[in-house]
Amino acid sequence: MIESKYLKDNVQNIQRLMGIPGLKEFETRNLAKLLRLSKIREYENGEMIIREGDNDPWLYFLLSGRLIIKKNNIEIGRIDQVGEIFGEMRVIDSLSRSASVFADGKVLCLGVDTSAQGRLSTVSIEERDERLDFLLLLYRIFSEYMSIRLRAVNDELIKAKIETQVLLDSKNGNGQ
Repeated sequence: MIESKYLKDNVQNIQRLMGIPGLKEFETRNLAKLLRLSKIREYENGEMIIREGDNDPWLYFLLSGRLIIKKNNIEIGRIDQVGEIFGEMRVIDSLSRSASVFADGKVLCLGVDTSAQGRLSTVSIEERDERLDFLLLLYRIFSEYMSIRLRAVNDELIKAKIETQVLLDSKNGNGQ
C-alpha cells in the first residue's frame, strides 16, 4: 500500500471530492472536515485492504478500481462503483470487521481515519453543531449504501431459495 499524508482542506482537494458520487451532498465546510481525517491509499492487485476480524478505524470511498469482498475466504460480493463506501459497518457498530476486502487490480481509495476525530476541533457551540451536522450527513450516506446492499442481498436470498426449491422438487419427483 502506498499512502499519502493526511490531506489538506484546500480548494483543489475539495473540488476533487465534489466529483465523487458518494460525497456530492456534502457542503464545502463538511468536505474540508472530511479531508482533515483522510488519506489517499493505493493498493496493488490482490492486496488486502480490510482484514476480517480486525478492529481498525478506517472507512473508505472507492476512487478507482474494483474490490472483492470475502467472508471466511468465500467471495460474497464485489464493489466497482466510484464513490461507493466500504468499511462503514465497523464505524457504525464498533464490532470487528465482518469481511475482508481485496484489491482486484490497481485500486485507489480515500481512507478516512475515524479515530482521528480530534483533528476536528470543537471550540464553540456553532462548531459543535457543524460537527454534528457532518456526522449526521455521513450516517445518512452510510444508510443509503447499506439499504442498497440489503436490497441486493434480499434479491440473492430469494434467488437462492427458488433454486433450492427447484432442486428439492426435482429430487422428490415433483419436477416437470
